Formats: sequence, structure tokens, C-alpha cells
Amino acid sequence: MRKNFGPNPWLYPMPVLIIGSYDENNVPNAMNAAWGGISEGDEISICVSEGHKTTKNIIAKKAFTVSIPDAKNVVEADFVGIASGNNDPDKIAKTGWTAVKSEFVDAPVFEEIPMTLECKLKFYDEEACRLVGQIINVCADESILGEDGKIDLVKFKPITYDPVHHGYIALGEKVGNAFSDGKKLK
Repeated sequence: MRKNFGPNPWLYPMPVLIIGSYDENNVPNAMNAAWGGISEGDEISICVSEGHKTTKNIIAKKAFTVSIPDAKNVVEADFVGIASGNNDPDKIAKTGWTAVKSEFVDAPVFEEIPMTLECKLKFYDEEACRLVGQIINVCADESILGEDGKIDLVKFKPITYDPVHHGYIALGEKVGNAFSDGKKLK
């Protein structure tokens, strides 16, 4: 038997996305957004309203970063979601994160967050609050790379947002092989 909950924004896993941007004075800002994902091979789409300082920064600079926080950065990641850059100009200093300018776009990379997508703004739809960026580069700290030189989720431990219980859950246990295990049913 199933229980009905009606329409809700519940999806698992729900990524925790830290959007980084610079303001007109090149002061770094970050915000936590959960409603987003890959929408094309080199494109990310995120739902973010126009009232955010981050949105204003991105429209002005035409660039942003999307960092994927790990379990070590839960407190800081949550903080940048509950503190507004419009009201708290010391937001980044309070996290202890180090902002370094991306090599590829005019936006900050936060060194303490192990994985970042560096993006150019493709468009922003004010009515739908949809921010779309072209992924120019993905960078990852070597501490989360496996022996094959690629990102290892067990080492990484990225967090996901639980929209039902308002919690953060660390990912990392491998339970199967994509494009392989299903062949057993062929």
C-alpha cells in the first residue's frame, strides 16, 4: 500500500549546490540552493529567485560557480543558505572559506569545498526563476580522487538535502554498476 502526500518538491537525492559569485566590487558571495541539476551535457539549471544578491551578481558578471559541499562543510553550507548576502557582507569570512578567482570564469572557487563547476551564464528567466549556466570546467581537489584519477564518492562524501525532514545526508556507498548490472536481466 502507498500513502499519498499531494504535490511536494520532494526528490531524492536533492543536491546541495553552493552558488558562488562576485559583486560589482569583486567581493565573493555564496548561497545554498537545492533545486537544480544537469539539464544538458554541459549545462546546469538552478531555481533561484531574482531577489538574491547572488542572482544580481550573476546577471551583472555573466558567470558563477557551483560547488558541491561535502560532509565536512555542512555547517558552512547551511549558513550560506540562511544568511543573506544582501544583509551580511561578511558571509564568506564567517564560513572560513577561502575564495580564489576561477581560472575560467569571473567567479570564486571556494578552496575548502572539494568540487566545483565553473559556469558562464546562458540565461536567466525571471518568471520561472531559472538560472542556466554553461559548464566551462569542473575542478576537484586531489584529496577526493581515486586511483584512476577521477572523483571517488567514498572519499568525497558529498551531501544531499532531505526535503522531507530538512536534513543533510552524506552520500558515498556504492551499491551497483551503472550500464552494467541491468544486463543481468537481458
